[in-house]
Amino acid sequence: MKLIIVFGGKSYEHEISIVSAITLKEKLKERFDLSFVFCDENHNFYLIENEKLKAKYFSSYEYKNALKLELKQNGFISKKFLSKLELNGVVLNLVHGGDGEDGVLAGLFDFYNIPYIGPRIEASVFSFDKRYTKFYAQNRGVNVLRYEVLNRYDQKYVSFEYPFIIKPARLGSSIGVSVIKEESELDYALDVAYEFDENILIEPFIENVKEYNLAGCKVGDEYIFSIVEEPQKNEFLDFEKKYMDFSRDERVQKADISKDLETKLQNNFKKLYNGIFEGSLIRCDFFLINDEVYLNEINPIPGSMANYLFDDFGDVLEKLANSLPKKKDIKTRYEYIHSISKAKGK
Repeated sequence: MKLIIVFGGKSYEHEISIVSAITLKEKLKERFDLSFVFCDENHNFYLIENEKLKAKYFSSYEYKNALKLELKQNGFISKKFLSKLELNGVVLNLVHGGDGEDGVLAGLFDFYNIPYIGPRIEASVFSFDKRYTKFYAQNRGVNVLRYEVLNRYDQKYVSFEYPFIIKPARLGSSIGVSVIKEESELDYALDVAYEFDENILIEPFIENVKEYNLAGCKVGDEYIFSIVEEPQKNEFLDFEKKYMDFSRDERVQKADISKDLETKLQNNFKKLYNGIFEGSLIRCDFFLINDEVYLNEINPIPGSMANYLFDDFGDVLEKLANSLPKKKDIKTRYEYIHSISKAKGK
């Protein structure tokens, strides 16, 4: 199967996307016919030769010597003097953060009728912005932590008791996140968060809370679930820890939990996934508080696609690629215009 991995993007998580692509190259090279398409910060697409897929190739801007691509119906194309290259296949959207998770690329792929693994536009809307994720989860009957929203330009003050956590509303990988334990830390943390987003979330910081990660997708009417992971952390998973995790390709240890809790986590995952995330492999991060499951966040494009949580990640991707949702084909027949023209004798 031909798999086109699109990575990069204009995003604060641009470098993480490169790390994910390098990791998946090694993980999937035996199973798929892989091609790698890099989207740079100027939204130019480049076909990257597999052997050149190394971090320094991008940080040194050598990628600008690669073959430049354009989008076309059903895929990519390169038009050069006296030659033409077409690149078709199933796209794997591996762009973390902006462009990839906010729906920009999903809209382009839909517009050009390109089959792709990744969140559709509506799924991106509800998972990219943490404010909307809260609304969505509550509507689906999934518990969320209480929260406040602050905007850079309003005069609202934090009413939470210490300690609490500050998060940019539209950013992942723990970028701009701070745990605030006393008032003297607040102003600096707000300045940091506002560097990345005009809107921020405030949530209570719960010491030693149990956290569990579960990834999966829906193929036909069946769910494919990963193992449940209990991430190892000190206070919270900061950017450096998550950055290193994105390069993981060895299966992690399964969390030591009861079957009842595993079922609870899977049922909450289904509530969030069903009817909106079809076509994507997502990871949901949950808290367990007083035996109740709470959603922390939805990762619509997990780092390295959470390959380390599956026994056979390649098999999961292949099954998902073969069961992607199809948009309804709308035929333009101009019947209404023809009937009016006929009535007017034209």
